Amino acid sequence: MADAALRALCGTRKLKVGHFIVEFATPGIGHILKNAGCDFVLFDTEHSGFHNETIKNAIRYFQAAALPTIVRVPSKEYHHIARALDMGAEGLMVPMVNNAGEARAILDCMKYTPEGNRGVALGIAHDNYLAGDVMKKLAAANARSTLFAQIETAEGVENADEIAATDGVDCLWVGHFDLSCSLGIPGNFDHPKFTDAIARTIAAGRKHGKAVGRLVPDTASGVALFQDGFDFICYSGDVWLLQAALTDAVKEIRAGCGRGMAGPKRAPTKKAPARKGPTKTIAAKSAAASKAVARKPKKSSAKRSPTRSNKAK
Repeated sequence: MADAALRALCGTRKLKVGHFIVEFATPGIGHILKNAGCDFVLFDTEHSGFHNETIKNAIRYFQAAALPTIVRVPSKEYHHIARALDMGAEGLMVPMVNNAGEARAILDCMKYTPEGNRGVALGIAHDNYLAGDVMKKLAAANARSTLFAQIETAEGVENADEIAATDGVDCLWVGHFDLSCSLGIPGNFDHPKFTDAIARTIAAGRKHGKAVGRLVPDTASGVALFQDGFDFICYSGDVWLLQAALTDAVKEIRAGCGRGMAGPKRAPTKKAPARKGPTKTIAAKSAAASKAVARKPKKSSAKRSPTRSNKAK
């Protein structure tokens, strides 16, 4: 069974930097992120449209790169939670967690007996298709599964302390856009309502020794939010990062090349200096040559007749 690397990351307040995948579930994506220095990946199935086969394949891509993986499921429903774990997800991010009761219900779906009521399936993807002692495998699966509870409603903020206090919740993850909408200030992240909600969520996490994370749009925000108390920093998403980099590159190339034609730029042609005195045009020179030919005497082509002698023969 895979190591519980994500659970270990949640146990420290050190910086963890990752990336959000919402578009590109390609075979090399795990190694690309790992070699870029990512500590984790957040793989979205709430807004991406990824289905089960894609999710299962992507988890294997990330495992091949030894990259701890959080799968965000679409809902708090049992079939979304248990199925993602059966496919091998180590971390589970669940949206719209509003109170401790909901957190406990999620954990009941995530954990095997005696900690929960997850349906048992062993010797499949989540335990690498291995045989073994049943109770040891159940205990290992429970130790490995990691819950990231999304705080993205006004109610979730009000109950952040009791959610963080729930045994089995490993991280409070702020869903900043949905939270701003729930607070009645869509996209206004500088509003006192929003900044107060963030402060309360961070304080709840710190009080109960739980990690705190969120998505950030740029590097400056990531640094600032780490200083505020967020230790899981998920930098941008694949589609936005590619689009921004490509947009900048295309603009730079167009600006550097201008609107001219391809090829080396030619130096401006220098005009020949004007000749002093009258100059004859080609037509004038041609006419003069024709007159010269006409003035030459023509040679006679007639043959002289033989001269008759005056002497009589």
